[in-house]
This record gives sequence, structure tokens and C-alpha cells, in this order.
Amino acid sequence: MVEEFAFDNTEERRKNRQNGTGWVEVIVGSMFSGKSEELIRRLNRARIARQKVQVFKPMIDARYSQEEIASHSGQKHISIPVTTAAELMKKIEPDTQVIGIDEGQFFDLELIEAVNELANAGKRVIIAGLDQDYTGKPFEPMPQLLSTAEYITKIHAICVKCGATANYTQRTVESEQLVEVGAADKYEARCRKCFIPHSDAPTPL
Repeated sequence: MVEEFAFDNTEERRKNRQNGTGWVEVIVGSMFSGKSEELIRRLNRARIARQKVQVFKPMIDARYSQEEIASHSGQKHISIPVTTAAELMKKIEPDTQVIGIDEGQFFDLELIEAVNELANAGKRVIIAGLDQDYTGKPFEPMPQLLSTAEYITKIHAICVKCGATANYTQRTVESEQLVEVGAADKYEARCRKCFIPHSDAPTPL
């Protein structure tokens, strides 16, 4: 389920391109909501339009591939793994028009300044990531990116318990680490009613 909380901005984006103005798009939601799939869709459309695209992902995310971003549904796109926002900036090529960043929540806070610098330089920057951590709290740096983005897309999954709209990511393993990379082996999409704050969650058998 894709919901973009903005008016029809097609004409506005066209004017931005004509004026050489960059902008920031942020795609957020729980795990299994289709964030990476939506990011890949936008990147592929840019390539079809013959725009120069570069894609980045955090080095820590090697669940499916070290050098590709991948959706849980199996869609993939070649990417460059980096460890910091500073490293990402060093790898930007001058003629790049569109920059994709997956798993934005795993980057340091310097990503905020980097993204705005790229947009100010006329680049289109698209970031996908979790807006909440496993406890249901804001997952930095995504909230700050949301506050400065021109376009925001909130995507929902389906609750595995009751089938309602899922806005939370339930960790199903015992771990207090904020960053615990995993997929269906460690996480489930849950609705507000079925989500259990991790401190109250039972230890899996």
C-alpha cells in the first residue's frame, strides 16, 4: 500500500528539472512494506529516461547481496556499499542526476547534511528507510530527513497477526541492540494493536 502525502506534484517536479533545482524524496514504512521495491521502481524509471543514476547502501546490510539493494520480493538494483555519509559523498560522480539511498536508518547523522548538499547542487535524492526502530521510536536520521524532504511517501505492510494495516516492525528475537540486521527470521510487520513493545515481548521458544 503506497500513500504519498502530497498534492499531485508532477508539474512542480517538471519545473524543478527545468530550473536545475534538486530535491529530496523520502520513502518510509515498516519492514516488509515495499520501501526498497518503491525505491527500485523510481530508479528504474530514471534510467529509462536516460538519467545518470548512482545507488548506495550501508555496508552493514549484506542480507541479500553486498553490492545490490534488494527488496523482500526479490527485485534488485546494483549499488555501491559505503560505511559513512562522508564516504558516499566522495563517490558521487559530477554528472550524476539521481541518487538512491537504501536503508537510510543505518547511516550516521551526517547523512542529513550530505543529502541537503546534494539537493542544493541540483541532484534528485531518493532515500528509503525505516522511520521507527524495533521499540516503535523514531529511527534517526530518518525523522530529520522527513522534515527537510520535498516529497514524502509512507508505505504500509500487512499485519501478520490480524491482516490490518501494519505500521510497526516487531522484533521476534531476544536482542537489545538498536541495529540488528535481519529479515523474516527476526522481524514481523505488526499493526498498532498487535505490536508489543520489545521490553514486554515474550522470549521466542
